Amino acid sequence: MQDILSEGRIYEVGGCVRDSLLHRNLDSKDRDYLVCGITLPRLQQILRRYGRVDTVGRSFGVVKFTPHADDDEIAMTFDISLPRSEKSTGIGHTDFEVDFDPALPVDQDLIRRDFSINAIAHDLHDGSIIDPYGGQTDLENHVIRMVAPQSFTEDPLRMLRAVQFAARFEFEIEAGTRQALVENVDLIKSVSTERIAEELNKMMTRADKPSIGLRLMQETGLMKHIIPEMEPAVGCDQPGGFHAYDVFEHTLRIVDACPPKLHLRLAALFHDITKPYHKRLTDTGATFYSHETTGAKIAGQVLTRLRYSNELIKDVMLLIERHMFTTDVGSKGLRRFIRRIGQRLIPDLLDLRRADVIAQGMGGTTEDVDEMERAIADEISRKPPFGRSDLALNGGEIIRIFDLDQSPMIGDIFEYLMEKVLDNPDDNDPEVLKKYIREFLKDK
Repeated sequence: MQDILSEGRIYEVGGCVRDSLLHRNLDSKDRDYLVCGITLPRLQQILRRYGRVDTVGRSFGVVKFTPHADDDEIAMTFDISLPRSEKSTGIGHTDFEVDFDPALPVDQDLIRRDFSINAIAHDLHDGSIIDPYGGQTDLENHVIRMVAPQSFTEDPLRMLRAVQFAARFEFEIEAGTRQALVENVDLIKSVSTERIAEELNKMMTRADKPSIGLRLMQETGLMKHIIPEMEPAVGCDQPGGFHAYDVFEHTLRIVDACPPKLHLRLAALFHDITKPYHKRLTDTGATFYSHETTGAKIAGQVLTRLRYSNELIKDVMLLIERHMFTTDVGSKGLRRFIRRIGQRLIPDLLDLRRADVIAQGMGGTTEDVDEMERAIADEISRKPPFGRSDLALNGGEIIRIFDLDQSPMIGDIFEYLMEKVLDNPDDNDPEVLKKYIREFLKDK
């Protein structure tokens, strides 16, 4: 890259500079570069000597560069851009009006960025830091500050990015920036759901305490536009001696207490969302019967609206629907539990229960969950049948032996057999299964 260094100037910009100044681990995949003083055709010509150049971002003055890698190395792709100014346009703020100019000073490129902590450049010629908007001071003071007064009107997604950064870095949003967020909060409705979900994902998986961002979303009005179903949880108390906090505060605490897996923290976020609608006062406090069932449905509706994948939605709904499980079960109950939840999600469901106990704020313990986890591991190690593929007869054999047509009844037979072998795993024998099938068919 000596050609670039000799003909122009190259800077590291964006998150990699911010994270370096915060002494955080750098993800090489997030390194972005700015090149001044070189035209786009010349930049592409130079880069092609060292790797592959993708011109997909050409109209924005951006190229994706993948350096040549040795056989044992993983190829990395980096964004390299020319100085530019931009303004978001179009429905959903997914399009941008861009002007790029190799002669534009670096500080004029940095002013288009969202917050001062992201508007810092590292000059690779001499190692100096270019910081025209006070980003280093804001990093030291743990502050999120917008670079320009029109920051949120130009791209309303920045409002959600503000709370996402506040959660990830445990920073405060500067008073003027927060006021601007509140004043422009209605603009979040113009942002595409995919972009909103992307910021929520970062908050849920990269922050130790997503509650910081979730609380800010509720206080500033973002929550009522993005997840309005959460608003009734605020201030909904839970009398009866099992919870120290209202539903919303409990929700914030359970999200923090969960491991940073997206489907798990989303399940935590929605697990009690319908409690306000199921609250029934009693002589000893209150009940919330069936909130897990309706909560799963609401979670599915919200996540569908935000365009999450069907697979993730299915996992989140199952975790919510089953989060009220009992740990007081015998071996038969354990086998049914394993079959119902599936071995992949069982660790997450147990972690959700542990987090739920912590978030109740009553000093509860989770020895029963730990004991259940050990019992599940022991049961799985014995390899009893948990699904159709574990049965000693497959579908083709059943059809052939009993001269049946392929029909939904084959599925009913499998379910009947599974109920039998879950109670008595030793019955998973071809001859015993045939006997059960004959019993089933006799009643049809």
